[in-house]
Amino acid sequence: MTTPDRMTAPDRLGELAIDGDRTTMTFRRHLPYPIERVWAALTDPLERKAWFGETVIDGRSGGTIEMIPTDPPAAPDAKRLTGRILVWEPPYVLEHEWHQRIVEDSVVRYELRPSGGGTLLTFTHTGLSEQNARGFIPGTHAFFDRLEAWLDDAEIPSWSDRYAEVAPSYPAWN
Repeated sequence: MTTPDRMTAPDRLGELAIDGDRTTMTFRRHLPYPIERVWAALTDPLERKAWFGETVIDGRSGGTIEMIPTDPPAAPDAKRLTGRILVWEPPYVLEHEWHQRIVEDSVVRYELRPSGGGTLLTFTHTGLSEQNARGFIPGTHAFFDRLEAWLDDAEIPSWSDRYAEVAPSYPAWN
């Protein structure tokens, strides 16, 4: 079961790498579950709905993905994101475009590999401006805490509450 201490440990924080006018956000999570279990939570629309939001996915390279996150509390057209799947290598890599009205076009990548009897999930989100990446990083952290709760069969924490709890651990917007 996920504990608040585990969910806020410093080694669980995301990182930002700034390169000119674009930023890469990276999260690494060690999950005590087999790769196939984590892959299903990331790619099965019913599972993803539980921790992220409505998802339609055509699971193949060249396929498409469309998601409307349950949170943050914003208009659906502002939250809706779409993209083409660039890499689909079950159960190791999912990479797709991220087209969302409120930010610049970017790319997200989920990489899974065996690690210590479980799975290491490495998530990167590349192409955001620094300001948008700084705004997204606590929210992305909150979503990964929700993913872990889902995998742990625990109560899914409120996205807004988790955002508020982890935001002080990240640099503020400029």
